[in-house]
Amino acid sequence: MDIYPEFIDDLKDLLKSLKPIIRDFDGLLTKNRIFIDRCLGIGAISKEDAISYGYTGPNLRAAGVAHDLRKVRNYLAYNDFEFDIPIGDDGSVYYRFLVRMEEMNQSIRIIKQAMGNLPQGPVKADAPTIIIPDKKEIYEKMDALIFHFQIMQKGFKVPEGEYYSATEAANGELGFYIVSDGSEKPYRVRTRRPCFYFYQSFPELIKGAMIADAVAIMSSLNVIAGELDG
Repeated sequence: MDIYPEFIDDLKDLLKSLKPIIRDFDGLLTKNRIFIDRCLGIGAISKEDAISYGYTGPNLRAAGVAHDLRKVRNYLAYNDFEFDIPIGDDGSVYYRFLVRMEEMNQSIRIIKQAMGNLPQGPVKADAPTIIIPDKKEIYEKMDALIFHFQIMQKGFKVPEGEYYSATEAANGELGFYIVSDGSEKPYRVRTRRPCFYFYQSFPELIKGAMIADAVAIMSSLNVIAGELDG
């Protein structure tokens, strides 16, 4: 769906409200001695171990690895935007916090650049055999109704082969591996979810730590439980 007419104004209001919230968290925690003592060095992981476990996203960058698919692959329009990749040091709770804090600022930076360069015109390709027609057309045009029925009932054929595509999601590399036998249904599909790899390192990260540290470590990894079902 395309954006609505008031979208830009609403987005500006949202960004305006986010900035002071981020500043408040920064002022409250970043240089807070109590917070630093409780987080710095806790649940730390080296660059080598982070890579070995399959870390991606903010948790990998907190360990000092400058890897971001938006820079590495330049997919979509990211090559048109200027933004920095926040990098941490020892991969501990504190640096995972710092990286995510700065990534919010960088996200706002990207959004502002995108707002000033939104193209005009349709948002869907004119390909009725693979793209569902607009609902209004489905109700009013017989051919649109037929295309909708065919896509929903049969899908569409994908050339035979293996495909992998990934994006830089909030927690890291979110990828999809698809094997096609040339039919309308995939022969095999697997999802590469970022949190699955963080979680397998958790037993190592909490060794020698306090029980309270386990809560901070798990929270800083930002593990999404739904991604852990193999």
